[in-house]
Amino acid sequence: MRDAYHEELDSLTGKLVEMTRLVRSAISRATTALLDADLPLAESVISRDEEVNALFAEIETSIFDLMARQQPVAVDLRMVITALRMGTDLERMGDLAVHVAKVARLRHPDSAIPPEIRSTILEMGQIAETLVTKAGSCVASRDVDAAMELDEDDDAMDRLHRRLFRNILAKDWQHGVEPAIDITLIGRYYERYADHAVRVARDVVYLVTGARPS
Repeated sequence: MRDAYHEELDSLTGKLVEMTRLVRSAISRATTALLDADLPLAESVISRDEEVNALFAEIETSIFDLMARQQPVAVDLRMVITALRMGTDLERMGDLAVHVAKVARLRHPDSAIPPEIRSTILEMGQIAETLVTKAGSCVASRDVDAAMELDEDDDAMDRLHRRLFRNILAKDWQHGVEPAIDITLIGRYYERYADHAVRVARDVVYLVTGARPS
């Protein structure tokens, strides 16, 4: 009975890692759709978000079932609590990728990104992918040291977010209000995506040590 119980806990980890893979793919494809004004790719990001939602629903069901049947304590209880928190963050990351894709769809056949902003958005997308890849590795390995390193990558995302605002507010901005609003929203989506990835990593630290990182 206990072996089956711990297999169910291990299954939660596997599903969380799979969620990181799905939301990494989503943000990668959303970034490409945004930069290339690729409508089919944007639509695929939007439609495939159901995969992320379905996997999170499976995690929720498993957690509620485990809580009812096994009444976990100590480390096992931390695993259940953090799995729910991680799943929530990852589900939100999928939603944020969808938001990026919807901007690409809204502005099609034009690109929502002016030429001088493209390199910044590309870099934000790359950092987002790096963060979620590292978060997934931390979930699988429970590597506390690696989890603590995600804050540095998030700092890089914050710097790029500030750069976007400088571009929009510059005197030589020539693209008007609507693109400025688009870019403000897009920057926020990437910044929030990164924040959720960091929260996943911090939950790994809590799971292993029982303490929240400062």
